Amino acid sequence: MKTNRFYKIFLGCAFALPYNMHAQDVHFSQFYESSILRNPALTGVFNDNYKSGVLYRNQWSSVSNPYQTGQVSFEAHKNVNDQSNDFVSFGLLAYYDKAGSIDMQTTAVYPALSYNKSLGDKNNSFLSVGFTGGYIQSSFNPTKATFNNQYVNNKFSVNNPSGESFPNTSIHNWDVGAGVNFNSSSGDKLTYVLGVSGYHFSQPNSSYYKNSAIREQMRWNVNAGVNYLISEVYSFQAQANYAQQGTYTEIIFGAMAGWNKQAVSNDAASPFGIYGGLYYRYQDAIIPTVKLKYQSYFFGVSYDVNVSTLKAASNLRGGYEISIFKTGMFKDMNGDRGKTLCPSNFF
Repeated sequence: MKTNRFYKIFLGCAFALPYNMHAQDVHFSQFYESSILRNPALTGVFNDNYKSGVLYRNQWSSVSNPYQTGQVSFEAHKNVNDQSNDFVSFGLLAYYDKAGSIDMQTTAVYPALSYNKSLGDKNNSFLSVGFTGGYIQSSFNPTKATFNNQYVNNKFSVNNPSGESFPNTSIHNWDVGAGVNFNSSSGDKLTYVLGVSGYHFSQPNSSYYKNSAIREQMRWNVNAGVNYLISEVYSFQAQANYAQQGTYTEIIFGAMAGWNKQAVSNDAASPFGIYGGLYYRYQDAIIPTVKLKYQSYFFGVSYDVNVSTLKAASNLRGGYEISIFKTGMFKDMNGDRGKTLCPSNFF
């Protein structure tokens, strides 16, 4: 019986795509810059009215064709009315992910909406519920694939027939996700967040052969973070994220310390800041990170130092990420009422 299976060789492992490989979601070392993919209830949880930016990741270029992942996002929020501190958040995130020698590529668009309910206590606490529904397209290039039948006497020739046929080289799916998040503070200096979310509730089909048994596995996510203002100039932030999808688990955590140039007045924002720290992806990478703030712009750079069992082949080189984000206030909003109350003072 003919087996409709092809293999691509990457990092010394063979992945059988049509039947027994389950796709894993994209991930970033600067995970805190990807709210909608982390927890839709985190959409709009920041002090200004809007946040927009880009995030780019390049991984494994020292071993094989690099994995390249890019993200563009926009988030904003608005008070429900003048009598309540409740606010509604909305956002839009799009990403692409390209991997390996056969140009496996995934493109997705995720709009998000969340409602943030003020609990009306002295700690300025909020309970947020968020939803996202996305469109995902995955594809590969069969002309760049190699097959067992093309090897004769351990020699490969593109002229040897592969014996394989592909009814589909792309998959199109709709996706649904949701999450809850709690924001609060303790005194004037300490703020924290804690949330849980889930994705792929519809478990869309992920088989290029339309095998109904092959489904996108649900992903569960837990997010946590704390921010402490040491003084008007210095601050400290720690964040952690846990993701579980099928048999795959990712745990990443770390912290950054920050210095902000003191503002000229209490009402003005700090014009410049610099932050640095270290994150760790469990059993995978140590991630030094630097972030700069200039007025309302933020520039981030991180690098994965690979410490997994692949380190002998990678020479400790994993990949780098760069990010550029901007926050701001809408022009038609001014004064204290225009700035939505929010306990989060994260970078």
